Amino acid sequence: MGCIIANPPFSSASPQLIALTQDADATNAPQQAKQGALHYQSGDYRRAIESWTSALALYQKQNDLDNAALMQENLARAYQQTGQFDLALNTWQQTVAFYRQRDDRTKIGRLQTEQAQTYSQLGQHRQAIALLCTPEPSANDCVADSALGIARSLKDTEGEVAALGSLGNAHRLRGNYKTAITWFEKGLAIAQTLDNPSYQAATLNNLGNAHISRALLKYRRAQSLQAIGENDEANTLTIEARTDDQAGLQYFQTSLSMPTNEPLNQLRALLNVIPLHYRANENTLGIEAHQQARQILPTLPNSRNKVFAAINLANLIQPEPQSDLLFSQTFCPSEDYDPQVKTLLNEAITIAQSLSDRRSESFALGKLGHLYECRQAYAQALDLTQKARWAAEDLNMADSLYLWEWQTGRILNKSGQDQAAIAAYEQAIATLDGIRTDIVVADRDLQFDFRDTVEPLYRELAQLRLDTEQFPRLTAARDRKGTIPKDNIAKVLSTVDALKLAELQNYFGDECAITALPEVTVEQISQDQATAVISTLMLGDRTAVILTLPDRQRQIHWIEVPDMALRQAANHYRSGLENQSDSYDSQPAQKLYDWLIRPFEGVLQSQDIETLVFVQDGIFRSIPMAALHDGQQFLIQKYAVATTPFFNLTTPPTLTRNNFKTLALGLTEEATINQQDYPALAYVNEEISNIQALFPKTQSLLNQKFTRDRLQQELQTDTYSIVHIATHAEFGPEPQDTFLITGNNEVLSIEELDTLLRSTSNAREPIELLMLTACETAVGDDRAALGLAGVALQAGAKSAVASLWPIYDQATARLVEQFYRELLKPNTTKATALQKAQLTLLVTDEQSSHPAFWAPFILIGNWT
Repeated sequence: MGCIIANPPFSSASPQLIALTQDADATNAPQQAKQGALHYQSGDYRRAIESWTSALALYQKQNDLDNAALMQENLARAYQQTGQFDLALNTWQQTVAFYRQRDDRTKIGRLQTEQAQTYSQLGQHRQAIALLCTPEPSANDCVADSALGIARSLKDTEGEVAALGSLGNAHRLRGNYKTAITWFEKGLAIAQTLDNPSYQAATLNNLGNAHISRALLKYRRAQSLQAIGENDEANTLTIEARTDDQAGLQYFQTSLSMPTNEPLNQLRALLNVIPLHYRANENTLGIEAHQQARQILPTLPNSRNKVFAAINLANLIQPEPQSDLLFSQTFCPSEDYDPQVKTLLNEAITIAQSLSDRRSESFALGKLGHLYECRQAYAQALDLTQKARWAAEDLNMADSLYLWEWQTGRILNKSGQDQAAIAAYEQAIATLDGIRTDIVVADRDLQFDFRDTVEPLYRELAQLRLDTEQFPRLTAARDRKGTIPKDNIAKVLSTVDALKLAELQNYFGDECAITALPEVTVEQISQDQATAVISTLMLGDRTAVILTLPDRQRQIHWIEVPDMALRQAANHYRSGLENQSDSYDSQPAQKLYDWLIRPFEGVLQSQDIETLVFVQDGIFRSIPMAALHDGQQFLIQKYAVATTPFFNLTTPPTLTRNNFKTLALGLTEEATINQQDYPALAYVNEEISNIQALFPKTQSLLNQKFTRDRLQQELQTDTYSIVHIATHAEFGPEPQDTFLITGNNEVLSIEELDTLLRSTSNAREPIELLMLTACETAVGDDRAALGLAGVALQAGAKSAVASLWPIYDQATARLVEQFYRELLKPNTTKATALQKAQLTLLVTDEQSSHPAFWAPFILIGNWT
């Protein structure tokens, strides 16, 4: 997180000396400017700002606009270093406007590069790319007024290298590693022609970072595939990741071998090399690199960079193959390393205090506090953590403040101070809420680290609240349940909602928040609709199942089974559902029914519940609830079933059933995508024809007519209540693995679909229903299920119906037709319409009665 040294922004201002004024007539201004530069170079950014602010005022008073502009440049850089990004952006804009008046295109291009770096630090990578080139750049195709376009037109090679480096970093931080590497390689070719070797060293480090970022992503995707049994693909990804690791290591070593490389660049390269050696189980080499870095550290002048380098070295002192775990907020090193860790962190604190740099001091204090937390020395841990909090509060540093508030909560909880711990956790989440979007989208390298760095905060608070309740216990059961005070459990469910929103934003990983629609609580909806809501929350060694009834009463049931056993049971259940070639064995479905439904059977019957809405967590997202079995019948035979990502839901609209306007898109032909063959969907024609018969106002686009451009055209020129897409769709652990297949062997990514639906007339009137048939999510891949769960919300639709696995059969066409027929009937909810459509297959046709044919279809979002 914040204490890790990232490769610094590669700009036209670094590594060159910041420009100084030479106006002999301004007695104090040049001295203030020089003092500011000295403070900046030593890492004392606060005093640099003071000096340059004074110089700026003097130059403005003397109407010396050129030197005033130079001071504004310097101030923007210092604001950026101190995390005052709004001030930095405003100052950049003022300075660029000045140079536009002077028609100084060299300055304009270089400052746009630095302005773009500020946007990247804010996580706004699209804005950065727009300033540097074009939103979707191709080689040598940048608009004339972009930073790269200006540098190329003026043959400003240093400016071009800087723009290329910044452009590559913006793409790297968006997860576009291939594109990033392309830009970095172009920059390296130019940097090698320059006299200043620091440009080449920085570019080499950038290339190394891009390759190891891609390697980490592949390693984690491989782990996800291994968890669901896709070992061949996992092995392929692991080999590719190791290749990237080796490429990254080679770039870092080349940078280190340059004789004129600056010590700071050498230190940065070593800090990147150490975890690479650990990951390759080359602990001896990693330790040697760590020792080299320790030798370089004292040679650096005191600065913020030096503080964070010391913190980084403390994190990396213990050889650990999964080195990314070392940066988890709760990782505890072995006690054998305590003396060295304390030495490095105390050195970091001393340097930060000497610089009056409260930001870096806060991180150093917090990390030392965590070490004492690990050793159960809670008094010292709390004292250091409070000092870290105070420093963060002084500077309004929300990106670190929530870490120390969270750490305070952990320490208080371990000290037995439950209520104080809850208050600290709540404050941490309140702080995090203000910056959560920036954190979860700012660096795509952290997408999988989300579960180590942010998610535990929410789960720990929910568990703490549940643990502090006094529940009536059942004497002869493996669980405990009881009625829970409404106000307290509402806070638990609100915490879980915040977690689920963060998970979805983290999955989609763009600057767009999930579409905000009017909200109403579940109780307000369910009071009039005989609807109960079942929420699950997985907590490691057990899972909470919370029932919310129409009368606003709640009950809780605990599944006293570890997460791994739950995952195995859920995967076994789903695998049995998909295997249509065998007679159906209901035992796995009965096990899950016993855990999730049976404890509430009596109260569900007594309150005449007709619809069950599930708010699922973890592995439960990837399995259908409709096929749970009580030993006599399926759940769908007793209740209509829906799922929603959040406990707080969108306001139920009133359907105008006689005025549906439908856009139906489909693919009947074979397709080949990324060397994978997808068979023809023989019954899509029938599926679309049935829709046209039911909804006269239907526009259909099949095969070659089903393109991204044509879809965009239709959505821009008309407003549709239903968008029905009958084609192969893959939902994977990453958004780039999530796509729909269109005509001409092309794909439409989930991000592109989101952009299309958001930017059209439907944004004014959200789509009522998004229907996706022939979708597929892998067994056991709950991260892929995030994409499926979020597709409706991300795209701004009120509801979605999608399949968890594809059925290449006329059963899909029959189910779809029956669903729409039911939906046209007065007073029929979407959940009831889907229930009756599924029952049609279950009870009217022996061949399609197997759950494989009807169970995969789930209703997501608004069920009314």
